[in-house]
Amino acid sequence: MAKVVRGGGDGGLIERLPQSLVLEIFGRLDLESLCSAAPACKALRFSVSQVLSTISTIDLSGFSHTVQILNRVLTNNRMLRSLTLDCVELDDSSIEVFGKEHLQELVLLKCFRFSLYILTAISRKCPNLRLLSLEMVCPCDVESPDDCNNSIAKMLEGCLYLESLSIKFHDHYGDTCYVEFSQLILPKTIRVLLLQPISDRQAKLLVLKAGADRNSTASLAGAGSSFLRPNSNGLQSLSLVLNKIKDELLIAIASSLPQLVGLCLEDKPLGEPSLHNDLTNRGLQSLGSCRNLTSLSLTRSRQNYPATFRRVNDVGILLLSEGCRRLESVRLGGFSRVTDAGYVSFLHSCKNLKRFEVVNAFFLSDLAFHNLADATNSLVEVRLLSCNLVTSETAESLSLCRNLEVLDLSGCKSTADVGLISISKLCKLTTLDLGGADITDSGLAALGHGSCPIASLCLRGCKRITDRGIALLLYQDGIIRRTLSTLDLGYLPGLSDKGMSTIAEVCREITNLSIRSCFYVTDASITVLGSMEAFEGKRRPLRKLDLYSCSGLSNASFWLLAPPFFRGLRWLGVGNTRLLDESENRFVELSRDRPCLTICTKGCEMGCKAGFHALT
Repeated sequence: MAKVVRGGGDGGLIERLPQSLVLEIFGRLDLESLCSAAPACKALRFSVSQVLSTISTIDLSGFSHTVQILNRVLTNNRMLRSLTLDCVELDDSSIEVFGKEHLQELVLLKCFRFSLYILTAISRKCPNLRLLSLEMVCPCDVESPDDCNNSIAKMLEGCLYLESLSIKFHDHYGDTCYVEFSQLILPKTIRVLLLQPISDRQAKLLVLKAGADRNSTASLAGAGSSFLRPNSNGLQSLSLVLNKIKDELLIAIASSLPQLVGLCLEDKPLGEPSLHNDLTNRGLQSLGSCRNLTSLSLTRSRQNYPATFRRVNDVGILLLSEGCRRLESVRLGGFSRVTDAGYVSFLHSCKNLKRFEVVNAFFLSDLAFHNLADATNSLVEVRLLSCNLVTSETAESLSLCRNLEVLDLSGCKSTADVGLISISKLCKLTTLDLGGADITDSGLAALGHGSCPIASLCLRGCKRITDRGIALLLYQDGIIRRTLSTLDLGYLPGLSDKGMSTIAEVCREITNLSIRSCFYVTDASITVLGSMEAFEGKRRPLRKLDLYSCSGLSNASFWLLAPPFFRGLRWLGVGNTRLLDESENRFVELSRDRPCLTICTKGCEMGCKAGFHALT
């Protein structure tokens, strides 16, 4: 495309091409490429405008954008049906730009500049929504609970066709904010519901109300009512983030919503729950009556307090797995008294199990995976996080699962090189997380020779890995050097500029790179990473770069992070470095000059998922 523009001066050659051919070519480009091409000449600008007006699905979650950029992208588009936005730079007024009557799916992320006005505005501007997902600061910080409830109620009244609703409120000040979700009247069309946060009391009332509505609808349908919508069979998927998961809630779910297909419950207790006021085997037994469940997640977060489900043991898990045999996805976290016998029951009872995840399991060991005959063909994703008794033997057992695409053993510190030798045989593996594992350069050599088409690799905290290991991983005859796009090398004391040079030279698909807390990475690494496009051959530009706590960087690196280097960068983490100490004001200016670049100074993980700490 660059040659065409140069040859035609002001787009002369473009203008001589058939318009249908130009539109077909541009229709194959991604959104960012289109926007980059538009300023080149009037002919390109016109063609890009025509293409943008015909796109039905637009995802702008990869970078923050101003309302001016958004306006240029969305103007004259009457075909748009699905829109995803990163709203870090947007406020309430932006609804006038993205609010479209013909929108059916709207996902708004990191809306920390929005107020309650956005809720009522959405119902007015987007009445035909089928899916709405909203992530914003808890309005109770600045608004009264009644105002919040009324705004959500008005939004639901205006969006009569909603089938999927997700509302996530993040608290700015650390205190838990509970909106009275239990007072809401959900549209009969709602099939998928996610609410965060909600108290256990509100959750129980909401479930009972949803069950009563379902029974009422079923009764009217049986009486031959003609005004009911077809397939009005209530909630099919429920996700809640609570203060506490208790038996009463699970019993209410089992009795009121037996048709549930998906259930995700996570609690974040502020202290140790009392023994008489916590989840027990009784609650899990009742949940076993939900025979249609295909996806189940029950976790206790350690974010606020290191509590566990102390009253649940193998009996409760066995009763649950026996009742829910249709499960295809299982996620369990915080069950401190459950042993191999409980976890293995899912692997043997659920014949269609595709995803299996266990977090902070004190008594899960290699024995649970010794006999995987029933699960070798079905398992696609296995995540065993911070399970201290899991060793390389589990990796060897899982190597029999030929359809495995995702393997996460982060925090399993006893995984060693022999496990990598087994893993390297998985020819469908695209995601591998070995954070904290006891692997060495020799293990990476085995992986480099393997047939795994790994796109995402995490080696964070693997302290025995050095520059030599990176070279052995990437200079071998395996395919990982051609497939790797996301690489996490954080907290590697043996990584230096030499390893960075290897990555820049060999990995042509790398878009996301984390080297946080790598003390021997210096300005030379920033130079070589910023000049990656200068290496011979086509390569993708870096999109996200995490330099948090890289103490070897100096003020000189600032100029290497500014244009024309890192032209494709969308997120940059520079917290806790001398680079930031001496250049913070210049970074503020840089973020203004490059509105599509988010600069994080607070140590967030790559991407700033909450979006509240970005430099603005």
